[in-house]
Amino acid sequence: MLKGRSQVYAVIRTGGKQYKVKVGDLIDVEKLGGDDGASLELEPLLVVDDDGNVTSAAADLAKAKVTASVVDHHRGTKIRVFTYKNKTRQRRTIGHRQSLTRLKVDAIDLGGRKRPARSGGAKKTERQEKQEKEG
Repeated sequence: MLKGRSQVYAVIRTGGKQYKVKVGDLIDVEKLGGDDGASLELEPLLVVDDDGNVTSAAADLAKAKVTASVVDHHRGTKIRVFTYKNKTRQRRTIGHRQSLTRLKVDAIDLGGRKRPARSGGAKKTERQEKQEKEG
């Protein structure tokens, strides 16, 4: 992990599946509406982690948002489905290609939650001591 960089990730739910995303990730999800380049807000969120501060409370998650932009629409690889019943000459082969949307995660907004200060705990106690001496 790089110093000074925050590692914020979120777990989102779309298309009946859950995805763990970070800013800059490209993910393929089931087809969503929207033209190429359109911006989408993905909800509901399940978990948000901000440098070790994990949030899973529903009230806090209602404020958080994940913004993603549509890169393109495409179709997945073809899968073969083969059904067979022995002794009856019953065989059937069908194929399926899922329609997908590729999304790029642009931002994870924590809903105005202020991040705790990195340093300043010692200064705070010194101020409190001065106030107690004066008061």
